[in-house]
Amino acid sequence: MQRRASTIAGTPCVTYVEECPRHILLQPVDHRDLDDVDREARLLQDSCKTPVALVAFEVPEWNDDLSPWEAPPAFGKRGFGSGAQRTLDLVLNGILPELPSALKPQPGRDAILGGYSLAALFSLWCSYQTDAFAAVAAASPSVWFPGWIGYAQDRQPLSRAIYLSLGDREEKTRNAVVSTVGSCIRRQHELLRAQDVPCTLEWNAGGHFQDPGQRTARAFLWCVDALEAKRTHRYH
Repeated sequence: MQRRASTIAGTPCVTYVEECPRHILLQPVDHRDLDDVDREARLLQDSCKTPVALVAFEVPEWNDDLSPWEAPPAFGKRGFGSGAQRTLDLVLNGILPELPSALKPQPGRDAILGGYSLAALFSLWCSYQTDAFAAVAAASPSVWFPGWIGYAQDRQPLSRAIYLSLGDREEKTRNAVVSTVGSCIRRQHELLRAQDVPCTLEWNAGGHFQDPGQRTARAFLWCVDALEAKRTHRYH
């Protein structure tokens, strides 16, 4: 993959591009995550049999730009804003329209949205807002977010495939809010299965901060494989 730093729709981005990608992987990141994204891109290049482009776009205010609604602090003193709609609008109306000229993808390419932690929750939330993303790669999503499960159980996602994962020690925390993440991810998986959404729930060894790049790469790989399986079935 060729690595390029650029600005797309006024947003700092790092792209990792193979020739004529068939899938465009979109990932919101904090600028401190770029080393993990570099490792993620190498894993994708080594393991993905289908040409892809990974577009990591920076969000300046993590707790605000990725949160679907306001919520009190879960740790520390910093609460959560309600900027997810603004970020989704940027992706749909700014970043996505500029990508064909920047990446030269194949006709009929798919867009896959994914990320880690709060970026994974944002990706899940987007799947309920639009059908623009063929699949969602939610690695260790913050499904403990206040009000999330109630929101999800009343709605049908519009993406064609959804990947979920969690570390097997993430729910073993003294934080009363975050400790619900295990029961919440199980419930999220149950909801998707009941709605006949192609999905999986993968359990990883360790806590929340262990191997985020590797976990996110696996999330995107599962989504690519799921879409490729659908494509192969359609053409046969």
